[in-house]
Amino acid sequence: MRIVLVGTAYPLRGGIAHYVGLLWKYLSRRHDVRVVTFSRQYPKLLFPGKSQEESGDAGIPIDSVQWIDSINPFNWIRTGFRVRALRADLIVFKFWMPFFAPSYGTIAAIARRGRHTKTMFICDNIIPHERRPGDKLLTRFAFRYIDSYVVQSRAVERDLRKWHPEPLTSYLPHPVYEIFGEEEERLAARAKLAQVDPAMTLTDDERVMLFFGYVRDYKGLDVILDAMPSILEKMKVRLLVVGEFYNNEQKYRDQVRRLGVGDYVVFHSDYVPNEEVGTYFSAADVLTLPYKSATQSGIIQIAYNFHRPVIATDVGGLGEVIVDGRTGAIVPPEDPHALAKAVVDFFAHHRFAGYRANVIEEKKKYSWEHMAEGIEELYHRSIENRRS
Repeated sequence: MRIVLVGTAYPLRGGIAHYVGLLWKYLSRRHDVRVVTFSRQYPKLLFPGKSQEESGDAGIPIDSVQWIDSINPFNWIRTGFRVRALRADLIVFKFWMPFFAPSYGTIAAIARRGRHTKTMFICDNIIPHERRPGDKLLTRFAFRYIDSYVVQSRAVERDLRKWHPEPLTSYLPHPVYEIFGEEEERLAARAKLAQVDPAMTLTDDERVMLFFGYVRDYKGLDVILDAMPSILEKMKVRLLVVGEFYNNEQKYRDQVRRLGVGDYVVFHSDYVPNEEVGTYFSAADVLTLPYKSATQSGIIQIAYNFHRPVIATDVGGLGEVIVDGRTGAIVPPEDPHALAKAVVDFFAHHRFAGYRANVIEEKKKYSWEHMAEGIEELYHRSIENRRS
C-alpha cells in the first residue's frame, strides 16, 4: 500500500514530530510511506516557543518534504495537487487543532477527488484545550473530506461523536514513545543531570517529582505548586519543572516565592533535546500531570517508556492509561489537597518499585505494531464501507 503521512515531522520538533517519525518507521516495514510536513507550521506571531526546529539529536531522521505553508491558501491548493500526484492509497493526517483544518481539508479534497484514495485523521483532540472563535466551522470543513478517524482515548471519541454522529472510527491508544532510548540507572541519571543543569543537583536518597513538557495554563502547574506546602509539611520532596513555557513563566516563579517553596522547586525552562529526555525521567521517581483539562497526554507514554509511575488528574483519557493504585494515582482536577495526599502516599508507602514493575507490564499494551495494524484494518474497513 502507498501511504502519505501529513503532519509535523523532522526537521520540525516536538511530540507530534516524534509521533509521526515512529509511525513512519513502523508503517514503512510493510508499505511505501512518504511524509509531508510544513515549510511554515506556525507564523512567528502565533508561536509562543523559542524555536520550531529540532536542535539536538534527530531521533528518527525522516526524509520528509516540507510542502505545507499553514497560512497560505494558494499553497494548500498546490500541495493538494502535489500530494495527489503521489497516487496514494491512503493519506493519514495527524490532527490536533482547528488551526490546521483549512489546509488539511483543502489538501484532502484535492488529493482524493475522483480517486480511490482514502483519507484518515489521527485525532489528538477534536475540541482544543484553548478554544478560539471559528474552531467549529474550520473543523467541520476538514471533516467533510475525511473517510475515517483514529481516536486515542474514549474522551476524544465522545467529542468526535458530538460533531459526527456515525464516524468510521477505531480506538487505538497512544503508543509508548521509544524514541528517547532506554531507562538509565537512577543514581547515574541524577549524576548526569547535575552536569546538564547544576541547579538540578540531587542527592541519592532525595524524593523527586517531575513536571515535564510545554507549560500551558491547562496543564495545571499552578496546582502542583499549590500542593507543595502540604507535601513539605509531611516530607521533603523536590519538584523539577522541565519544559519551555508557552505562557507567563514569571507568574509561576512568583507563586513559588509567595508559597515559600523555592528550595524545593527547580525550573529548567527550555526545550529538552531528544538525547537528554531520558536523563530527566530516569532521575525522577514519579511524573506529575495535574492537568485542568485534557483528552490524552503523550507525556504519560514517555514516562512509561522509562518505567516511571504517574500521578495525574482525572480528566479526559488520562485515567484510561494510568491504572489507579497500580501504575500511579488518579486524583480530582484542581484539588491541591488531593494531589498532595497522593504524592505523600506514594513516597510514604515506598510505592516506586511496585508501581514500576506494573508499568513494565502495562506498557506492553501500547505498541507501535498495534497502531500500524489498526490503521491498516481501518483503511480496509473504509474500502468496504465505500462498496456497501
